[in-house]
Amino acid sequence: MLFHVHMLVDIPLDLDKTYVEELKAKEKALSQDLQRQGKWTHIWRIAGQYANISIFNVASAGELHDILMSLPLYPFMQVEVTALCQHYSSVKNEEEAH
Repeated sequence: MLFHVHMLVDIPLDLDKTYVEELKAKEKALSQDLQRQGKWTHIWRIAGQYANISIFNVASAGELHDILMSLPLYPFMQVEVTALCQHYSSVKNEEEAH
């Protein structure tokens, strides 16, 4: 299943800087591992914000939930999830048209 996920991270300014850097490093490592597995594709990072737009390719909504909940920065995230489905073009293949 494909999901479009918008994640906006809002880390409190008074949080310990060392702790924040540890969380970011763990988040990056987990993100890279999920990308290698083909489960997480970063589409883009939103300019001027600690936010990104991503596509997740997972077996179920439950798996996506588990992944999001495991992210070290999840407690500081606002997350919007949209389920996607495959869309077939309205333009027919040239071979089918003949």
